Amino acid sequence: MATPVPVLRLPRGPEPNSRGFDPNSPRFIAVCRTSITSSFAAAASRAGADELRLEQSARAQLRERFLRCVLATCNKKVHFQMHDNVKVEATFGASDIDVLNFQVSDLNTPIGVQKEALLRCQDVISYTFDL
Repeated sequence: MATPVPVLRLPRGPEPNSRGFDPNSPRFIAVCRTSITSSFAAAASRAGADELRLEQSARAQLRERFLRCVLATCNKKVHFQMHDNVKVEATFGASDIDVLNFQVSDLNTPIGVQKEALLRCQDVISYTFDL
């Protein structure tokens, strides 16, 4: 029988709303840098407006593909290969926007079962889904 593991509560983030989406934060600027130099400067010229429209369309398509991919993997069994040859399996829940964390449930670890968990991508070497 699997041994339940207590829930570890993580501290709140440095942002006021603790969601990590502050566009002025150093993390957001480093990870989500835009190729659009300035919306106002780009909109000033016709070529800039066309470039802005094309980039926004491409970004919308990429966002939709990402969301469809996450939706398709939700509630699927996933196997994680982690550092030090640790193998765990769980039910996939979600990923954050930067794909820096995975939310999983029923995480089976060598020391027991965790009902809900957040896995850092830095700790994951690879993962595979059961079809």
